[in-house]
Amino acid sequence: MKDFPVPVRSIGPGSQPADEDAELDFLPMPREMNTFAMPRVPEQADPSALAASRDLLARFLAALQAWDPDGATPGPRADMRAIGPAALEITNQMLGEGEVAIQIKGPRPCRIQESVFTGLWRCCEFDAQGRLVADWLEAGAVPGVALEAARTGGGDGLPAVEWPAGAMNSPALVAEIAGQLQSRDPAARAHVINLTLFPMTPDDHLVLEHALPVGPVAMISRGFGNCHVTSTLTRDVWRVQYFNAMNTLILNTLEVVGVPEVALASSEDLADSRERLAELVQWMDESVAEATSH
Repeated sequence: MKDFPVPVRSIGPGSQPADEDAELDFLPMPREMNTFAMPRVPEQADPSALAASRDLLARFLAALQAWDPDGATPGPRADMRAIGPAALEITNQMLGEGEVAIQIKGPRPCRIQESVFTGLWRCCEFDAQGRLVADWLEAGAVPGVALEAARTGGGDGLPAVEWPAGAMNSPALVAEIAGQLQSRDPAARAHVINLTLFPMTPDDHLVLEHALPVGPVAMISRGFGNCHVTSTLTRDVWRVQYFNAMNTLILNTLEVVGVPEVALASSEDLADSRERLAELVQWMDESVAEATSH
């Protein structure tokens, strides 16, 4: 598989095995959270490549400024394959790496990295042979391709499961989830089941594994502590697990919701990113003017 064309640390989904049959496991989490730092325009960049990168980000910014994050329309997208390799490398440096990384498994797997601008996502899609077939920048609470994969990869309701002799709390938990799926309002807040509070036997965990197999979407968030968010094969049911600095599980939950809030960029985040991106484009514009004046 080709290298992911955005700089991604080894802990993110870009580091997962390429084997399609491999279980969707996460690697060890980072030890600290990143803070925002405005990217610096390369000092020795080729002026034409810098201008092409500036132009792409300026067009994206204009679309972002015209878009309402609270509306029903999807966020703007920019095709990263429309610029040359040198301009792409500069754009990668400008976008950087944010707090959330996403992996989507399936016939056309995707690897997604949030940029340092919260809610601006770098998305790469591959074919079954691991060749890059699409590469784009997208604005939104969560990339549309991830939401679509979670929805289409999950079925309605829960599969039938057997109750082993050691099952203690899992039958009630499965019944609670099934009831929520039948009655929930899609606009309602997440229904959270805190598994940490329940005494769970090994058979209980086995029941939940069979009732809620791992789905195609996995996320790692470093913005709210170390958090794993994984879709299941039941639509709108997610596993959300929080880890401390020693990579010890401290909170283990199931959420019945379209997408867990921890993985979403808010409207305020997107508004802030729009302002910061405008500053970056202005700095790049000044750099282009200075480079071409010599």
